[in-house]
Amino acid sequence: MRNLLASLLAILLLSGQILAQQSRTISGKVTDEKGDPVSNASVLVKGTNTGTTTGVDGSFRLEIPTGAKVLVFSSVGFKTVEQPVDERSVFAVQLQSAQNTMEEVVVVAYGTVKKEAYTGSVGTIKASEIEKRPIGNVVRSIEGALPGVVTTSGSGQPGNANAIRIRGFGSISATQDPLYVVDGVPYVGGTSNINSDDVESITVLKDASAAALYGSRAGNGVVMITTKKGKKGKNNISVKISQGVSQRGLPEYERVNAFDYYPLMWEAYRNSLVYRTTGAISMDSANRVASGLTNRSGIADLLAYNPFNVARNAIVGTDGKLNAGANLIYGDDLDWTKEFMRSGSRKDYSVNFSGGSEKSDYFVSVGYLKEDGYTIQTDFERYSARMNVNVRPLDWFKTGLNIAGNFSNFNVTSDGGGIVNPFTFSRNIGPIYPYYAHNMTTGAYVLDANGNKIWDLGNFQNEPIGIQNGILNRPGTTSGRHAPAELILNEYPNKRWAISGRSTTEITFLKNFKFTNNIAIDFQTQNSNEYENTLVGDGAPGGRSQKAVDNITGFTANQLLGYTKRFGSHNVDVLVGHENFDQYITNLNGFKQGQSLTGNVEFGNFTTINSLGSSVDRYRIESYLSRLSYDYDGRYLFTASLRRDGNSRFSRDARWGTFWSVGGGWNINRENFMSGVKWIDNLKLRGSYGSVGVADGIGFYAWQGLYGFANNANEPGIVQSQTSFENLELTWEVNTQSDIGLEFALFKNRLNGSIEYYNRQSKDLLFAVPTPLSSGAISVTKNTATMYNRGFELQLNGDIIRTKDFTWSLGVNLATVTNRITRMPDGIPEFVTGTKKYKEGASIFDYWLRSYYGVDPEDGSVLYLAQNTTASSGIRYIANKAGGFDTVTTLVANGKFDYHGGVIPDVYGSFTPSIRFKDFTLSALFTFQIGGKTYDANYQTLMSSGTYGSAVHKDILNRWQKKGDVTNVPRMDNAETANFNATSSRWLINASYLNIRAINFTYQLPKSLLSKAKINAAQFFVSVENALFLSRRVGMNNQNAFTGITGGEYPPARIMTAGITFNL
Repeated sequence: MRNLLASLLAILLLSGQILAQQSRTISGKVTDEKGDPVSNASVLVKGTNTGTTTGVDGSFRLEIPTGAKVLVFSSVGFKTVEQPVDERSVFAVQLQSAQNTMEEVVVVAYGTVKKEAYTGSVGTIKASEIEKRPIGNVVRSIEGALPGVVTTSGSGQPGNANAIRIRGFGSISATQDPLYVVDGVPYVGGTSNINSDDVESITVLKDASAAALYGSRAGNGVVMITTKKGKKGKNNISVKISQGVSQRGLPEYERVNAFDYYPLMWEAYRNSLVYRTTGAISMDSANRVASGLTNRSGIADLLAYNPFNVARNAIVGTDGKLNAGANLIYGDDLDWTKEFMRSGSRKDYSVNFSGGSEKSDYFVSVGYLKEDGYTIQTDFERYSARMNVNVRPLDWFKTGLNIAGNFSNFNVTSDGGGIVNPFTFSRNIGPIYPYYAHNMTTGAYVLDANGNKIWDLGNFQNEPIGIQNGILNRPGTTSGRHAPAELILNEYPNKRWAISGRSTTEITFLKNFKFTNNIAIDFQTQNSNEYENTLVGDGAPGGRSQKAVDNITGFTANQLLGYTKRFGSHNVDVLVGHENFDQYITNLNGFKQGQSLTGNVEFGNFTTINSLGSSVDRYRIESYLSRLSYDYDGRYLFTASLRRDGNSRFSRDARWGTFWSVGGGWNINRENFMSGVKWIDNLKLRGSYGSVGVADGIGFYAWQGLYGFANNANEPGIVQSQTSFENLELTWEVNTQSDIGLEFALFKNRLNGSIEYYNRQSKDLLFAVPTPLSSGAISVTKNTATMYNRGFELQLNGDIIRTKDFTWSLGVNLATVTNRITRMPDGIPEFVTGTKKYKEGASIFDYWLRSYYGVDPEDGSVLYLAQNTTASSGIRYIANKAGGFDTVTTLVANGKFDYHGGVIPDVYGSFTPSIRFKDFTLSALFTFQIGGKTYDANYQTLMSSGTYGSAVHKDILNRWQKKGDVTNVPRMDNAETANFNATSSRWLINASYLNIRAINFTYQLPKSLLSKAKINAAQFFVSVENALFLSRRVGMNNQNAFTGITGGEYPPARIMTAGITFNL
């Protein structure tokens, strides 16, 4: 028995030695042409399933059989490299960027194509550019990444996205948003549902040739989001851990303090007594009245609050100066942001498992994101998971399933217009009003029965607390309001569930044919809740609760038949298909008031029904599509596409439309006459022309005659009125676009880029045309106006210095847009909306405002160019530089309207410098624009000539004060705020800006350190989002909205994070 065991042991040892001799271990590192590591690259023994993937530092380790002959190195965006195995045990492999060699595979409508063979205009953002930024919404990664794509800054509330416009502004009344496509299918959910760590690439289709296959919804471009899948080779586990903090990224406007404020308001009151047209009094008398030295109200009576330790009639002397002995009695309580601003936090964790073989691949991920905004009651929490599995059980059959789900909790704060907005409220309240209630004699805090501070609501004058402590009512609209307290007491919780599924089946037959069947479903349900408290605000004193449940389901099914054939130097690719899209939307909402018990915000705890409603909407599109691609020897390219859509937004007789495109290209570098030009690596000339549509943004039933109805005071019957007329001929807007571009790579790919010109014509624009009042309806939607957007785009990427250990590279994007209306609706030659006027020859973003002239040095009045120049009240004549006179007016009602420039700048742009030294990389994203104008409505409010109780900007210190003063700021005068602060060209300012959107620092940890922990690769990173905003005015957000008007939106957040990623 012992001999038998000894023999078996000897056999096992011999077998192990033989097996060990049949395989060996190799290692190495994969880098790009700059020397930067290429992570997640595939390393595969050719002809086998033996392989692995590189870590974040580009390194790999692989056990290979002794018979292995060739290793295949590949990665998305790079040219595949094969190397012989020979006797080496260490490999140093450099991959050449496919972006430079034109071999990059780009995602396009219903497929992929090599960039070299593509005739359309596209831009791609890779996973490596997305995953290093701390963003809760993947769409935020688009800003500054591509020429011709502009964005707003977006709300700083966690999880929010920014708005996007591609190649100008293609509509007036319909949507200007692009179509979002996720994994090949139009997406109906929110983009905050998508975990950015799951995204492989974002492709933006900019011209008609690229977007035409999406037909009636592609007029504003297409944003295609492609999620990750597994790669051939060794199974891989990737972990990302990051944590950070957030704070307000944009500073507040500069405002005067309490010591300057009181004299300014005193002056506004004094001047209102002196310069009034009737009942004016002398300057000396007005000084005494304003100081409170007569039996008339003084400035302290008008402002109500006295924050100083001096008598109410001794705050400001008759000389207009603050009492030298005045000190604040509650100076520590004048910051209205201290209770609702905080240091936010960010936690982002994700794990993914991936791998693949010749027959299958898989990608599984889970993620958790928790962002607490820099204000209380704002947060976003998301749990996400994804599984993407593809198998090819037979050579001719392949199927795959991509399922993602997430659950989100988020709270929001009001950041629109209105007094409930905490940013607007804290910005505009005068600097003498305390956050908490104080005894107006001693300055001591007023406490409740439990010893807690009490919010000063500004309406305590007739309440016991006010009578006992000398607290008066605040003047103006803030009396009885306290937006920060309302933010604390109100509740705005939201919950969202989302599931997305993509199923694909491919059958290959007759060698050159492939049939693909895709089925996709997106489902999202959101519960929105709003509780308004019983103490202060719109809900007081009864309290009220609103709830809504919104469900969106999108179903898409398409069947595609492809034919690919190569014969000689000719290559042909044909695609035909059919697609159905069905969207189902439901809403259930309720609104009750009269809260019975505190702490319960459910409907059962409220007594009165304010409203109860529900709705169901359905939207359907049926489509037939085709595409032909042809190239000869890779030199001459031709593409044509055709799609016919039937859209349920329009009547049966008008819902079918045809959309198409043609494109051509010439790879000049492939010509024989270019063989001797060694400094040109790639050179392609391409052009396209086509037609796409816009149908969204006008409602689901715009062609129908619509009625509004309401219940009859809770009695039987309804009250109804017609709101719009029927239009059976209504159809989609049509965008025809021509595009010509030149793509190039030079000096051994040290410099590459493209230059393009586009001309986008929008016709049959959907316009809600006003109707006569006698018709009984407000408007009828028609296809009427036309408009164009034209511009140039330039993209450059280059290595300024490139050595083995050091690389300094720079990317630059530049774009221009010219927007013009070329035809208005019949019978409506012009249409004024807010600060804009639509008219032939004008842009939809040109300002139409009263013409501000300046300030009269004689009396400090605001002057406007006069519309009616006949001598009358308010008319003045000012000598001009030409030796004549300008007719001006002090009355804004007679101010002359005119165009005063526009929102659209001369140039949009961005640049991305990057420096790498060995394993350290530092990069940044700068965005900018030159030119254009911003209408600073926030500044307008702060420059009031004397609204009692409201804050004022520091620029008011440059006001006119005496005869002969030359200034652009009028006199303080409470009686003239309507004329002095009216909407006019005075509030326009140069919109040029420079923002540092992102800064990223990474360090690849050394392999020697990681091997002990059995970690293949690891990378440490630090990033800053929204690092710096520079504009012509502190606090002004030029990217607030495409309209160019500043508002009360939640300012962008500066997010600072640090983290580590590692591969196992």
